Amino acid sequence: MKTLTVFAACLFVSGVSLAQTWTVDKSHSRVGFNVTHNLLAEVDGNFKTFDAKVISSKPDLSDAVLELTADVNSINTDNERRDGHLKGPDFFDAAKYPTLTFKSTSFKKVDAKKYTATGNLTMHGVTKPVTLDVTMVGPVKMKGMGGKEQEKVGFKIASSIKRSDFGIGTIPVVVVSDEVEVKASGEFVKQEGETADAKK
Repeated sequence: MKTLTVFAACLFVSGVSLAQTWTVDKSHSRVGFNVTHNLLAEVDGNFKTFDAKVISSKPDLSDAVLELTADVNSINTDNERRDGHLKGPDFFDAAKYPTLTFKSTSFKKVDAKKYTATGNLTMHGVTKPVTLDVTMVGPVKMKGMGGKEQEKVGFKIASSIKRSDFGIGTIPVVVVSDEVEVKASGEFVKQEGETADAKK
């Protein structure tokens, strides 16, 4: 009977995925984008308010799930008038659709530190599958503030999407490019004591 109990316990433990959560260090992270204006100049922007996390059950994060949310009303291109236009009905319509989200459904290694993260991107009330090119640096252990050892990992994203796929803006592409370059980077810190319950 004792042997049976131990065996059952082992089966239970083996069936539990010990997921680990990594939270974003916002002071060392950025969610940005780039478009071409009048077929001439590159215009950069970013979302000042955002949150992100990574969930993985493997130490090397090879099964990572990336989650991101951004406040559309925090869009910033260093031009107040342009920011107001982007938040309005002609583009993001932030009053109706205040949040942008992404959650990956697969994370595949391509080469060395290179990965592709495929998932669902939602903005302007439209959800579409997109594939992002990701560079992962780490994970590495280092001392943080106060000398406490922490495990960290860095993610860099450099991909492109089409604003027309999400119904953002009817302005001609000769004025504002349809293609939007996504440029994001994040430093994530491993949270101690998290398990599969963190996914719920």
